[in-house]
Amino acid sequence: MNSINRPIRVLVAKVGLDGHDRGAKVIATALRDAGMEVIYTGLRQTPEMVVNAALQEDVDVIGISILSGAHNTVFPKVIEIMKLKQLENVLLIGGGIIPDDDMQQLNNQGVARLFPPGTDTSEIVSYINQWVSENR
Repeated sequence: MNSINRPIRVLVAKVGLDGHDRGAKVIATALRDAGMEVIYTGLRQTPEMVVNAALQEDVDVIGISILSGAHNTVFPKVIEIMKLKQLENVLLIGGGIIPDDDMQQLNNQGVARLFPPGTDTSEIVSYINQWVSENR
């Protein structure tokens, strides 16, 4: 599998018409500051674009920031494409404004963890570090 000697690689993405990327940029900076390599896709990506970028960049983690309310469409589509492209060894996480019931459903479908607004960035860093150390 991946060499443990390289930094953790994280793709941070904004999917759909959601134009608010301040939170995604804060997370990307925090992950970079923690020693991870971060690829930020920018705004208005499609699920296909996100998964293709994850493949090209050989990432360990895909993090999707979503505030538009489209989480019940976006995450299942990303999961479907990840399965098609055989990205089983990539952690899928997300954050944004997602109701608790929807979070539970998305976790059941394959999103590892969803972080609500206000989550301390150190919690996200430590979650990623732990997952990678157990799965890489």
